Amino acid sequence: AYAPRSASQRSRLARIAALTAGPVDGERASSDTNKASSSSSCPSLLQAMSPPPAPFASVSSSTAGSSASSQDDNPVAATLKRTYETSDHLTTVLKHATSLRLALRASINIGEDISTRHADLLRHSGELSAAAHSGELSAAAERLQAEEATLSRHATEIGMPLRHYDAVDRIGVLVGVLFKDGGRTVVRGLARIKVDNEDFPDVLDEIDAAVEYFGSNGGNEIDAAVEYFGSNGGREALATIERDARSKREAADEAFQSGTVQYYKRALTLHEAALYLIREAVADRINQTTKDVSDALNLRKVPIAADKLEASLVYTRFHGISSRSNSLIGVVKARADRTEQYQDLLTMCRNAYCGARESLLRLTVRSHMDKLRERHGLVGMTRLASVFLIRLCTIETSLYLDFFGDRDKMEQRKKGRETSRGRDQDGKSDTEDEEDEGGKANATVAGKKTSAPPNASDQAVTLASQVMAEDNAEFQQLLASLCSALHRTVRRGLVSIHDLDTLCQVVSVLREERSLASTSPTTMAAAKAISAVIVDAQERLIFCANAALTKEVVRFKPTPIDLDYPNRLMPGYKKPEPPNANVKSEDGTPAENGAESSPVEEIEDDAVKAQLRVYESWFPPMRSVLRVLSKIFRVVEPRVFEDIALQSVSSCTRSLKDGSAYILNKSGVVHADLFLVKHLLILREQLSPFDIQLRSVERQLDFSEAGKAVSRFLANRNRRLFSMSTENALVTLLREGVSVHEESVDSKRDLDDALRSACNDFIEHMSVSLAGPLLNFVEQCKLASASSNASLKSQPFMTGVSVKAALSQTTDGLADKLGEVTTQMALYLENPATQSILLKPVVRKITRAVDDAGKFISDAVDGEHEWDEGVREQVLSMLTNIETTVKNRSSRQLKR
Repeated sequence: AYAPRSASQRSRLARIAALTAGPVDGERASSDTNKASSSSSCPSLLQAMSPPPAPFASVSSSTAGSSASSQDDNPVAATLKRTYETSDHLTTVLKHATSLRLALRASINIGEDISTRHADLLRHSGELSAAAHSGELSAAAERLQAEEATLSRHATEIGMPLRHYDAVDRIGVLVGVLFKDGGRTVVRGLARIKVDNEDFPDVLDEIDAAVEYFGSNGGNEIDAAVEYFGSNGGREALATIERDARSKREAADEAFQSGTVQYYKRALTLHEAALYLIREAVADRINQTTKDVSDALNLRKVPIAADKLEASLVYTRFHGISSRSNSLIGVVKARADRTEQYQDLLTMCRNAYCGARESLLRLTVRSHMDKLRERHGLVGMTRLASVFLIRLCTIETSLYLDFFGDRDKMEQRKKGRETSRGRDQDGKSDTEDEEDEGGKANATVAGKKTSAPPNASDQAVTLASQVMAEDNAEFQQLLASLCSALHRTVRRGLVSIHDLDTLCQVVSVLREERSLASTSPTTMAAAKAISAVIVDAQERLIFCANAALTKEVVRFKPTPIDLDYPNRLMPGYKKPEPPNANVKSEDGTPAENGAESSPVEEIEDDAVKAQLRVYESWFPPMRSVLRVLSKIFRVVEPRVFEDIALQSVSSCTRSLKDGSAYILNKSGVVHADLFLVKHLLILREQLSPFDIQLRSVERQLDFSEAGKAVSRFLANRNRRLFSMSTENALVTLLREGVSVHEESVDSKRDLDDALRSACNDFIEHMSVSLAGPLLNFVEQCKLASASSNASLKSQPFMTGVSVKAALSQTTDGLADKLGEVTTQMALYLENPATQSILLKPVVRKITRAVDDAGKFISDAVDGEHEWDEGVREQVLSMLTNIETTVKNRSSRQLKR
């Protein structure tokens, strides 16, 4: 009946049978033969668990009568007998308990052995059936898991639409919205939920989830709108309904009854109602608070004093509503990336806040600026107004962050403040202890050092990330609008200022305040406003500087008093009063000539008077150039300064040359040369600290060929006017008719060239003035030697009488002339080194001329052309005298 088994299967079944036999079956035969002996030695489990028999049962029954009869006669024997019986019973019970313990331990061992054998049996049986049933079990398990996942997915899909539908029906009452007539009519009432309620964010999440669900996939139902319009969601179906409502009325009405579209419209209505609650709690409350504060303080007519601004209702009332508004704005900001409605609401709240703050502070800020200008002038007003704006930006930023800042970051900032305060207090306590010990100075320094929080840089970075974020552009515009009052007030004052010193002070003060405002991200708006004012002040300064240079340098018309050289350099010189000394210039300032003499008369210090006298001796155009450039050097941009310096130096150089030509006709060539050398040296020396290149490239349009180009254009019959190439006739006309000429201008090079030319002219003129006949004789000899037409000895100027007369003319008054020249040089040039530099080339030139003359004279032959030994000795003596006089007098004069 059974299939044959293999040897391995039979052996495995035998092992299973042996394992399942147990200890009782294996010992059954031996237990039958030795039953009597084993029962006495090792009790069985049944015997161990049964109660022991009662001792002396048979004896008591047989001797009952005898015991009863003798019990009364011998009570001691009966008691002793009773005692023996009890003792035997206790012994029997003790033996029974011991046997019971041994039997229980044996039972436990048998149970453990059975459990081990059973586990081995299960393992061996599993090895046999695993191969047969593993495939079926795995397939069944996978099938069950797939069915479970499918059922779970179906359950989730079935539950999702119901959850969103239920949320729309349930939340309508909470936000004060009722739907009637199948959703066609919306009735608004009072909301049951408050925006301060803890459940309000959850309600918003449910509404957002419903809007997203109905608007994106439209649920699991395939409604009429989706089928008709080919859409995949309620948003597309609703848009299609509104677009095709007139042309397809019936289909639209059918689609309107769709559950997806209907509930999508309801979800949008609930979303709008919830956002309206937030807008009412934030934006409307800000507007109402602004109206209350404005009416209470009458801000439309009466501004608030600057020292009472921070403690006024303008800040206290807004601080009172900031906490609640910040929590609601935080809810909106957390959901700003979901829909555009949240972003629009957040933008509307920011605009409402910024508009409210601007309406409250505009009049106060402008009034304070005007008062500062009236009391302190323009320079003092710029400093005080900048400090006021920096403080205003700081407190406005703090208030704005109370409304729109991140609460976690604000708490971290507060903890940092508390930590710094605690350290300040610790520092103060340490300071007090040290002061008690007598170390006041060290304690103060220690207190200041402990007051600096270690995480100040982290707080600054966090604050900058919040304030300078892109979504805070409205607030930055608010601060810019408030700070524009400084620009408005200062600009009106700058228009009426012509004094360069005042303008330079304004720019310097504003630069200092801008550097202070740029250190914090909260005051960047003030820094930008101050920068705008600096630009205007610099423009006004540049305009006034150009106007002054144009009037005093470019269009300068020198008077005889201005060119009264060398009298202006004489000690004790007093400039005569010009007829128009009291006439003012076009800009309302007194003329320079009459204004510069008054300080000298008031100053009693000799050194200062001498310095001012030297300054007054300068030519007025050069004095104006150096004065203007020294004032604007630190307060304008380097490129602007270099351009102004380039033009002014070129104009000043031309003016100096014109003045030198006038002095040449009036006082002589020496004074003209020294005048030009003096002022060019001073100009170059005073320009060297500015460290500028004074280079530029000037471009000019040249229309000289325009007429010919137009003629060729008109003569060309085949001109292409609309060709999109380089052969276009109009392009050719512009290219041929107009050319650009570039010219490199280097004022520093021109200045050096003018100075070099002036020095060379002075050396040449001085040499001619001191030794003109000698130089003329040497030049004639060189020309005759170079010519091959006639001999040098036969020339009329080489006769002994002619040479002796020329040298005599040179020697006569040479010492006086040389002394006069050195005196004039000392009058124009105060530095002896400069005098030596200019005089040494003159001495070298005369000395070289003496040597050349000696060579030419040595070629003359006695007895010819009126030459003899006596004439030769006199001529050579004169040459030696000329050389000695020039060297000795020049060195002696320079030593003085």
